[in-house]
Amino acid sequence: MSTAPNPGAACIMVLGTGGTIAGTGASAASPLDYRAGVLPVTQLLSSIPSMASLPVRAEQLAQIDSKDMSAAVWRSLATRCAELLTQPQVRGIVVTHGTDTVEETAFLLHQLLAADKPVVLTCAMRPATDLGSDGPQNLADAIAVANTPGAAGVLLVCSGRIHDAVHASKVHHYRLDAFDSGDAGPVGFVEDGRVRLVRPWRSAGAGGCRLPALLEVAQWPWVEILTSHACATGTAVHLLCAAGVAGIVVAGTGNGSLHAELEAALLHAQALGIRVVRSSRCGAGRVLPGTADRLPASPLNAVKARIALQLELLAAGDDRLGGS
Repeated sequence: MSTAPNPGAACIMVLGTGGTIAGTGASAASPLDYRAGVLPVTQLLSSIPSMASLPVRAEQLAQIDSKDMSAAVWRSLATRCAELLTQPQVRGIVVTHGTDTVEETAFLLHQLLAADKPVVLTCAMRPATDLGSDGPQNLADAIAVANTPGAAGVLLVCSGRIHDAVHASKVHHYRLDAFDSGDAGPVGFVEDGRVRLVRPWRSAGAGGCRLPALLEVAQWPWVEILTSHACATGTAVHLLCAAGVAGIVVAGTGNGSLHAELEAALLHAQALGIRVVRSSRCGAGRVLPGTADRLPASPLNAVKARIALQLELLAAGDDRLGGS
């Protein structure tokens, strides 16, 4: 299997970033005791017999546990995906990734890329050395989606389900079918290597292409996530304001409701010019804005709302920068 694209041959490009799908453990019977991001993506592909007959090529972009995802890796991945999408011989892209932040990476790529071809992220809940490893099947399914005529946009494939980047979220910490698309439901399913759609592919390039702006700055605007809960206070908000935060996403209770003390602190932050956005800590549904709201609401979950706010601040040229 070649690891570099042949300029004249059509292919699916597989970009490796690490994660549990590339993890190894000391015992095949212990799925929790392992190290993520060990095996190269070429080895993952070589473990799937059906790959030998497909035009698949691979590159290793990173080798990390996705809980440690950084802006540097995101920039590298987004840049390489943008380059590959312009190459006529590339039918689609598959990205191997850890489950912990894959929904964030997928949403970021959706926002940045004009993906008129499929960019399919996939992952695993069990390491490659585990008896019940789900990585090989997920990777084979992702390649099948990337190789499907008409497929487009940024997608997540796991446990036979095809999710779009806007709605996908991790809803379970252990089971193999760990992702859900909420009220929207999955885009489709992969069954015995064949794709069955239940709703249309998301329009190509729905997120626009803001990648050039992303690359113009060394760091992105600093946006943090807070959670409203019983006995909440505004202390963390005041500390963040003093430290120079550019934006705050707050995961509220229910329909984005906030503890009174926390809300008061957030309103003060907003008056100082700091962007504040409400989300919900609930696992399903979207915050519905009301006429009496004093803080704007996002229909996204908190981690995606954070990325959306970062990109908005970046586009506006906010100079309060921090790590991603």
